[in-house]
Amino acid sequence: MPLPALSSAVHVSRRLAGVALLALSLGTASAALGHGDVTPQEVDTKGLPDLGEAPLMENPFRPGNQHADLYDEAVAVGERGYAGNCAVCHGIQAMSGGLTPDLRNLEEWDDEFYLQRVINGTERGMPSFKSNLDQTAIWAIKTYIESVTP
Repeated sequence: MPLPALSSAVHVSRRLAGVALLALSLGTASAALGHGDVTPQEVDTKGLPDLGEAPLMENPFRPGNQHADLYDEAVAVGERGYAGNCAVCHGIQAMSGGLTPDLRNLEEWDDEFYLQRVINGTERGMPSFKSNLDQTAIWAIKTYIESVTP
């Protein structure tokens, strides 16, 4: 006949093991689905110049750059583009929940890195946006991200 205290301890241990396994399973599922189900959306860039297809390695809408006079319009276009293409994974106003990179940590010198990631996607789950976002939309989104960066 098992000892009552030992039997109770075994029951509690099994229950805790079950809860831990459930938590681990949910965490793994969340990580696997971390990039959500993103269907890239086209962005209306009306009011901004067509930046062409040759990749620009620096944000042209940033203050001090070629199209700085269109900064406010680029932020507005970029906000719409970010909402439709980026927010589901990278969070509202670029504040990541921790599963994906916090885009507010990008700096000016990260422009080329940003451009390559958006165009080509990543092996870790970020889709390529090269068939849905033109260069104007890509840089407008980066301008929006910079506008919400503290």
